[in-house]
Amino acid sequence: MAGIGLLARAYDRQLPLERAALAAAVELAAVGPDDRLLDVATGTGGLLRELARLDARPAEVAGIDRRAAALAVAAERLPAGWRLTAGDARRLPFADGRFDVVTACYLLHLLDREERARVLGEIARVLRPGGRVVVVTLDSHRAVIRAALGLLPRSSGLRPLDSADDLAEAGLRPLRARFVRSGWPSSCVLATS
Repeated sequence: MAGIGLLARAYDRQLPLERAALAAAVELAAVGPDDRLLDVATGTGGLLRELARLDARPAEVAGIDRRAAALAVAAERLPAGWRLTAGDARRLPFADGRFDVVTACYLLHLLDREERARVLGEIARVLRPGGRVVVVTLDSHRAVIRAALGLLPRSSGLRPLDSADDLAEAGLRPLRARFVRSGWPSSCVLATS
């Protein structure tokens, strides 16, 4: 178990490479004080930490991740009352239509097509009608960077992914995309149900 905690802390040290994209995701989500937000695959809470910097925070915040050690690191750094749950993104333990905003950052490009469909189906299920989804994936609009990412071993999980088609197949309508070049080259996509 100690080794798992060390991995979570090591992952946490690379969060500066995600910070620009996570800030863009928070901005795209446009979370209001009455919103209920779920962060899927929250890990050590990188997106939730960006959200905690806002003056106006959502009414309810939940994060879910399958790694208890990552959630333990997240709990050390998040405001009291923000709920962290151990669970699987393919079977979210929340009621249909429960959340106004759902985020999934740096998850989808780690999954194969079938798993992405299952996760996005679950996200669509727990999102209220008219709710907002923001996903962040490793990607770039610059062909040379996209090609370089494509050369990395599949086992690295650092494959480029344009999430628009996957979102549409899950019944979510992409509205805007923003590419972030600082840190990990990333695509932040806002969609609605």
